[in-house]
Amino acid sequence: MNKNELIAAVADSAGLTKAQASDAVDAVLDSITNSLKGGDDVRLLGFGNFVVADRKATTARNPQTGATVDVPAAKVPRFKPGKALKDAVNG
Repeated sequence: MNKNELIAAVADSAGLTKAQASDAVDAVLDSITNSLKGGDDVRLLGFGNFVVADRKATTARNPQTGATVDVPAAKVPRFKPGKALKDAVNG
């Protein structure tokens, strides 16, 4: 499912126009992004948690040349699914 399909599904499910559903989906995604940028976690009970994790600096190897490349440390977003989501996918 891509973003347009998600917007259409939200519009059908909530009885909204596609423009209203698009605004709602964009607002949710922007809110999650802004919270993660601010260092906060987003916890959606039953769905999962969006968290920011620290990735350590490491060295990697370029497969074409074999040269080593330094990969700097970074903060990366992670998603940890909740039990209800795992059960829905597996059941």
